[in-house]
Amino acid sequence: MAELVVPGQAIGDVSTHLAGSGTHVHGQAICASIVGSVVTLPSAARGGKPTISIPRHSHLPSTALPTVGSTVLCRVIRVQQRQLIASILITDPTPATYVPFTTITNDELQFQAVLRREDIRGYDKDKIDMNDMFRTGDIIKAAVISLGDERSYYISTVGNEYGVVIAQSEAGNAMVPASWNSMMDAVSGQVESRKVAKPSS
Repeated sequence: MAELVVPGQAIGDVSTHLAGSGTHVHGQAICASIVGSVVTLPSAARGGKPTISIPRHSHLPSTALPTVGSTVLCRVIRVQQRQLIASILITDPTPATYVPFTTITNDELQFQAVLRREDIRGYDKDKIDMNDMFRTGDIIKAAVISLGDERSYYISTVGNEYGVVIAQSEAGNAMVPASWNSMMDAVSGQVESRKVAKPSS
């Protein structure tokens, strides 16, 4: 089975290959723009460079570069006092893609995102305790509000539809939504605080 590559991952060099569909050029590197498997096609012209591309498949949803207004699914990497750092797993997700894309575990290969405390909810922003909203490892649904700097996108969870969609309890068990601000351990029934996304119908 061909290796799965993720957006931002270097897959070739412009000195030896041409960038095809599903890729983009960053400096001298040809990088993946979508999740998929790399295909190298020989040049039609004698002595020409082969083309690297990543075909789109119907069973793999689009993972194009995020833009302002995009909905993204992210994994929380680090929670700090005033912000959290997350890795963007997929752009414009559907409920059917929540679980498959959480299995891509190399966060260093993902686009990075920053969620600031003031962008978590639309009220009582100064009273937010980050650890009551999110924990490391949570999968959150958010909206891209700014392209940020060269390292990170800025995201927001203001709105009922945004927040935690998948989480593990401190005991390591799967959790289910209990209310808009808590999730429950599916095994023990223990409740933990979270900013929970409204379940999709």
